[in-house]
Amino acid sequence: MTHPNNHSRLGALTLGALGVVYGDIGTSPLYAFKEAFSGPHGLPPTELNVLAALSAFFWALILIISIKYVWIVLKFDNEGEGGVLALTALAHRITHKAPKWSLFVIGAGVFAAALFYGDAVITPAISVLSAVEGLSVATPRFEHLVVPITIGILLGLFLIQRHGTGRVGGLFGPVTIIWFLTLATLGALSIAQTPVVLQALNPMHALNFALLHPGAMFLLLSAVFLALTGGEALYADMGHFGATAVRLAWYGLVWPALLINYFGQGALLLRSAKAVENPFYLLAPDWFLLPLVALATAATVIASQATITGAYSMTLQASRLGYLPRIRLLHTSDTERGQIYIPSVNWLMLIAVIVLVLTFGSSSALAAAYGIAVSGTMIITSLLTAVVALMLPGRVRIGMLLALGLFGVLELLFFGSNLTKILHGGWLPLVLGAVIFLLLTTWKEGSRMLAEQRRKIDIPLQDFLRGPQPDVPRVAGTAVYLTSDPTLVPSALFHNLKHFKVMHARTVFLNVINEDVPRVDPAHRIHVTELAAGVYLMALRFGFREEPDLTQALAEAADHGLDLDAMTTTFFVARSTVVDGPGGLPTWRCGLYAWMTRQSEGAASYFNLPPNRVVELGTQVML
Repeated sequence: MTHPNNHSRLGALTLGALGVVYGDIGTSPLYAFKEAFSGPHGLPPTELNVLAALSAFFWALILIISIKYVWIVLKFDNEGEGGVLALTALAHRITHKAPKWSLFVIGAGVFAAALFYGDAVITPAISVLSAVEGLSVATPRFEHLVVPITIGILLGLFLIQRHGTGRVGGLFGPVTIIWFLTLATLGALSIAQTPVVLQALNPMHALNFALLHPGAMFLLLSAVFLALTGGEALYADMGHFGATAVRLAWYGLVWPALLINYFGQGALLLRSAKAVENPFYLLAPDWFLLPLVALATAATVIASQATITGAYSMTLQASRLGYLPRIRLLHTSDTERGQIYIPSVNWLMLIAVIVLVLTFGSSSALAAAYGIAVSGTMIITSLLTAVVALMLPGRVRIGMLLALGLFGVLELLFFGSNLTKILHGGWLPLVLGAVIFLLLTTWKEGSRMLAEQRRKIDIPLQDFLRGPQPDVPRVAGTAVYLTSDPTLVPSALFHNLKHFKVMHARTVFLNVINEDVPRVDPAHRIHVTELAAGVYLMALRFGFREEPDLTQALAEAADHGLDLDAMTTTFFVARSTVVDGPGGLPTWRCGLYAWMTRQSEGAASYFNLPPNRVVELGTQVML
């Protein structure tokens, strides 16, 4: 028997998933179907073309979203967490014994993460802009206000991020329910007037069109793909709500509402070809047009909020996994650890979004730039999922790989179709993704080379323990030295001995390990080893979704035989200054890595150490 509390919890999670997971894909009807019949490659709105386009929309949503993402990909979680970086970490654990496969997995996953930022910047711009454009449908007098109002809404959205979205987030689910019910109602009323549009459920309309007009179908796919944008969010946000809630929300409300609305827009075009100007808003009766603009704006703000939150989470995961330096983040809730705010990401995104709105000026212009980043991410997700699927039992593995192969072919077609828009704005997410990929890989490679240089310079720990350190004068107190390599003496201790020629009564070498799992079991977080009299090695393990709070962790060290009081302990941290040296990184890339190092948050605040108990010593390393 299922406990009533389980039902209420599942209901709350499903409501939350509606507000966060489906905001992006839920606002696609504002612009996706319109793009099939407008722009440089738009089809004439004839009955044959409308039915073919609707058939393509219908089956694309079934194959890519309903089957691939909602049913298959959600099965491949990294201990409950989803998203391309979580999947990359899972695939890397499986392939770590095969260097070539491991290198491919990491490179593909990092590039997909870089492309995600392109999507994260474009989504708020195109979503809010497409909603506000409804004002120009209501009356042409408002047309010149569309861009200023859009910028005002986006400014307000990014400015409230530092205050947290917990209270506003409670409204996301109910508003999104109203939005999807409105989509379904408007679509159903239109279908009732022109039921012939339901013939598009037959896949032969899309297949025959593809056989007769392969070039036109190829171009049409770029518009069809706009209906799939946001599909990655289903997987990325599963850790917040669970696969069951995500599936229930999709099959129970989101999928039917989207299909009914798309078919309603198609029915409207069959009745009036002039409706191609904005088939979504023209579905509404005149008295409902302004309320619909307000509701659509609220829905697009929710979609944008989900994307912004996703960018924060992706940045945090990238930092924890070693692809970005330590970043300054603020917690906006006293009870929910997942509610975070990253100032640097917030302001960079705001600048980029406003530049996009001012540069492109309309949702149709932005649509050309939208699909490439998402389709590229989807292809990489299919590849990484296939790598993980190789570990499944025989028959299950074969069936899964065949299905993923089919999805991969379709996604390659979508990607190729979107490439036709390179000159119309499609270059933007690719350039942005390439820049971010360069940043991520530069930090990873620079950190690896820095660790190698440190190993050449620093003294092996075993040699130090066998050396004259017992004869060094001891002073009262405890010293904790943060070290990234537990086999070497931290450079901070080396400089301490060189200049002051003393050691503390208790010396602890503290190694923080970021695991490629979301969370570490608290029972396995701390490991303490006594190396010599008064000298200890402590390892602290954290998952990439956890906050490395050393003060709290050290308070629990007493259970492992080492009683530490953070307020009577001195923490020694080495900060490396990178300079260009012979070999290694190219000069320009070394300069980029040095700049990223300077942007890194200090160890005291990042690890939540008492700032008045931290001593920072500088070292210079040549790369």
